[in-house]
Amino acid sequence: MAADSIFLGASRKPDDSYQQAESLLLKFGNRHGLITGATGTGKTVTLQVLAEGFSQAGVPVFCADIKGDLSGIAAKGEAKDFLVKRAADVKLDPYELSASPVIFWDIFGEQGHPIRATISEMGPLLLSRLMNLTDAQEGVLNIAFKIADEDGLLLLDMKDLQALLVNVAERAEELSTKYGNVTKPSVGAIQRSLLVLEQQGGTKFFGEPALKISDIMRTGTDGRGVVSVLAADKLMNNPRLYSTFLLWLLSELFEELPEVGDPEKPRLVFFFDEAHLLFNEAPKALLTRVEQVVRLIRSKGVGVYFISQNPLDVPETVLSQLGNRLQHALRAYTPREQNAVKTAADTFRPNPDFNTFAAITNLATGEALVSTLADKGVPSMVQRTLIRPPSGRIGPLTSDERQRLINASPVAGQYDEMVDRESAYELLQKKAEQAKTEADAAKQVEEADSTSGWTLPDILGGSSKPGPRGGQPRGRQTVAEAAMKSVVRSVGSSLGRALVRGILGSLSRR
Repeated sequence: MAADSIFLGASRKPDDSYQQAESLLLKFGNRHGLITGATGTGKTVTLQVLAEGFSQAGVPVFCADIKGDLSGIAAKGEAKDFLVKRAADVKLDPYELSASPVIFWDIFGEQGHPIRATISEMGPLLLSRLMNLTDAQEGVLNIAFKIADEDGLLLLDMKDLQALLVNVAERAEELSTKYGNVTKPSVGAIQRSLLVLEQQGGTKFFGEPALKISDIMRTGTDGRGVVSVLAADKLMNNPRLYSTFLLWLLSELFEELPEVGDPEKPRLVFFFDEAHLLFNEAPKALLTRVEQVVRLIRSKGVGVYFISQNPLDVPETVLSQLGNRLQHALRAYTPREQNAVKTAADTFRPNPDFNTFAAITNLATGEALVSTLADKGVPSMVQRTLIRPPSGRIGPLTSDERQRLINASPVAGQYDEMVDRESAYELLQKKAEQAKTEADAAKQVEEADSTSGWTLPDILGGSSKPGPRGGQPRGRQTVAEAAMKSVVRSVGSSLGRALVRGILGSLSRR
């Protein structure tokens, strides 16, 4: 097959034979793509074929493994009869079986290397999305991040953010006059959302060492791109965490990578499975961010491929930027399903040999309607294509196979242990302890001042109250002090009698 393209399969001609090879040109691999189709129609195999093709061309790949099936890409495939037949049908000769170089990742650190991000890297917008905050609560979170920047407080893990929120609540009145309304109920609502996130595994995701982008952009010693596979079967129990994490990763790629224009092949290809989770109930600010990243990340040499069941799952503003399309079968029993099929059909450049709408509903498993960007970046005419068989295993690895690959990984030992360096939590704790120490010292000085001086009762008649810190009673501490108090007492007694006589005298004269 050509070195400048990925062989996808062979298109069907009017006589039902598969003759013409369908390929994706590597120089347009960063123009993004879309793989759609109903459950069981072959999307995962198509994703695997594309990932293997990019890897073979020296392009690193990042993809999420929703059901665990994609892990088989790391093992050599088996020459099963139906795969050999398909290879012959699409004229794939020779049909070579091989394993791709793979690094396994897992936010929870169970089926791959732990993958983490810091609170600061995630930022208030994505955190607000993750915790489903209201506009008012998001505003308070933005203020908290502003305070952290001004006070030089690193926000690395969840306890850093929790400590910062406590500090913000204590200073609510002061901050409200400077930044706008900061209410303790809003802070409390954010803290409750953080607690939910913590119970869903957020403490394992937020922290250090954070993922280095370079570790998902590796190539092997043989020149093949490394395929980073994110274990997402457990992660899918929290779809909001899944989609927010992938969006964060896209944003990090966008911000860190330099501009490269249109390279001969992508620097990285990113597959976003279950794409509808990214757009469900997404606020306008987040959708704007997604559109911006998808539109501009192409110039960083990154291709983004969305995988979903329904083309309606992807907003039109994003859909219009996806130049490479692979559409598996859809059903059209309900009005919504019919609308989805029509939308899918309308996005293709028509082929006079068949009706695109009808073809989508009649595709067999493993078949797809394919349209990729041609030489001048123009979408090719849609073709009914039988997708080639993958080189790797179809189906998951065993636990032992996965663990052996994890142990032999090029990043083994780099992310396994979490690091807890001094950050906002520790600094705020030190400030609180220092403030308490100063308050205690001030209180002791005040108490010392109040007990060391003479009061009016001392002058008028002495006192038998205990001295400071449980010492001798006042008036009985030293001979000199006793003598002095005796003199004062005498003067005080004379003064007291004079005062009494004056008062009684005035009363008797009335």
